[in-house]
Amino acid sequence: MPGHRLARIPRPVSNPSQLPVRSTSSGIEIDVVYGPASHGELGEPGEYPFTRGPYPTMYRGRPWTMRQYAGFGNARETNQRFKALLEAGQTGLSVAFDLPTQMGLDSDAALAAGEVGKVGVAIDGLSDMRVLLDGLPLADVTTSMTINATAPVLLLLYQLVAEEQGTPPERIRGTVQNDILKEYIARGTYIYPPAVSMRLVTDLFAYCSRELPNWNTISISGYHIREAGSTAAQEIAFTLANGIAYVEAAIEAGMDVNRFGPRLSFFWNSHNHLFEEVAKFRAARRLWATIMKERFGATESVARRMRFHTQTAGSTLTAQQPENNIVRTTVQAVAATLGGTQSLHTNAFDEALGLPTEHSATIALRTQQILGAESGICDTVDPLAGSYYVESLTDALEVAASRLIRETDRLGGAVAAIEQGFPQAEIEEAAYRASLRIEAGDDIVVGVNRYVADEDAGVEPLTVDPVIEQAQRERLAAFRARRDQRSTDRALGRLKEVAGVRANLMYPMKEALLAGATLGEVSNALRRGFGVHRPG
Repeated sequence: MPGHRLARIPRPVSNPSQLPVRSTSSGIEIDVVYGPASHGELGEPGEYPFTRGPYPTMYRGRPWTMRQYAGFGNARETNQRFKALLEAGQTGLSVAFDLPTQMGLDSDAALAAGEVGKVGVAIDGLSDMRVLLDGLPLADVTTSMTINATAPVLLLLYQLVAEEQGTPPERIRGTVQNDILKEYIARGTYIYPPAVSMRLVTDLFAYCSRELPNWNTISISGYHIREAGSTAAQEIAFTLANGIAYVEAAIEAGMDVNRFGPRLSFFWNSHNHLFEEVAKFRAARRLWATIMKERFGATESVARRMRFHTQTAGSTLTAQQPENNIVRTTVQAVAATLGGTQSLHTNAFDEALGLPTEHSATIALRTQQILGAESGICDTVDPLAGSYYVESLTDALEVAASRLIRETDRLGGAVAAIEQGFPQAEIEEAAYRASLRIEAGDDIVVGVNRYVADEDAGVEPLTVDPVIEQAQRERLAAFRARRDQRSTDRALGRLKEVAGVRANLMYPMKEALLAGATLGEVSNALRRGFGVHRPG
């Protein structure tokens, strides 16, 4: 892409002898990995149970992918932000969608009023996706899309535009979150009842297995569970319990765990406690590897391996003394990288006030770049391995999380436990206790309950122009006016028919989108076929 310095990310290097020598400022040569001759239960990096990382050489062979979550207003403005971030050295795209898009509503729906473009970009159909991705090097970057209930629609729109641009299916790489279970637990942007939502998840698995072989079909998310107030152990447990449910559903649908397992990915929160967070990532990797091997019989190493994206903790950002958030985010980013994340988003310091400005987003990206280039974190694999403290925390978190997974199993699995309110109640109790500790001053939040300033430095947050909503509705009306309405209606009718039989919904959904159907119209066709979820 002319004018944009995209850093091409190499594939992971598995042979340490292929790596250049690194030394400290004192001339001490740094080994790729440290440890005794036999690492015992820890194992080697890149080998089962993956406590020390999913790849043998980790960041010595390839740095983590540096993403910045972006999306606001309309597709054109978001496209411009993506280009600015690529110019600044970002190596992966990460898309935030507005609330109507997340909920399967077009921008002109009555329930969308006042929310269009507010917390992400509005995408109503193929024309919006074309604008969003215009001029972006889709064959050379990976794209993460944080979307769940409407994940199949957004993935298909992305594929259609990528192919229009000449990107072959095997070069279309990225991740769609597609983790609907955590929506019922922690976030609330669900549409359909849990059972049929699971069908959409596994239909997307099967579709990508055939059509998009290098796309990560799900990002099983602990991030929002932690944002809702969970502990680190609960974040591991309820996320992996959801992962178990997805694997079970895929196997029940006839898929081979060794085929779809390698395309599963995870999404974790990185919170304030540096050492607990490092241990959390290591414990989660080890526990998932054990589950995939012993519970599901995965024989391929890549199907047992946990790869994950991490985002720093939005819930820890404060509106008071917002520049302090730069330090918080840095500590959290250090934890994520010491814990072995494959990609990372660092929050901007002004996000407690509003959408990040280009200035604050650049500082967040520079934070990652400084860690990658200047800190020495990339010099050796799993540098905290063997620490009495970190290994003890890793073991303790694995035990605590395993106990909660067993309780979830006793209740009938993740879906049944969610329907009974078990994870929700556990998280609510943890959040309540954390709030009491802050109110009592037992847990210190700098600038909030300790070291409070009389006046905060002025930070001007980014706002979304309300004119954007009307303009988006006008673009949507023009898009509908250009299409062949009879073709669109036929395709939507076919989608509704397939919803009533056991066939993969991705294909009729793709036909409908190609025929000009909007995201809201596709979602409404499924609402009529499936109904909607009303929490009890």
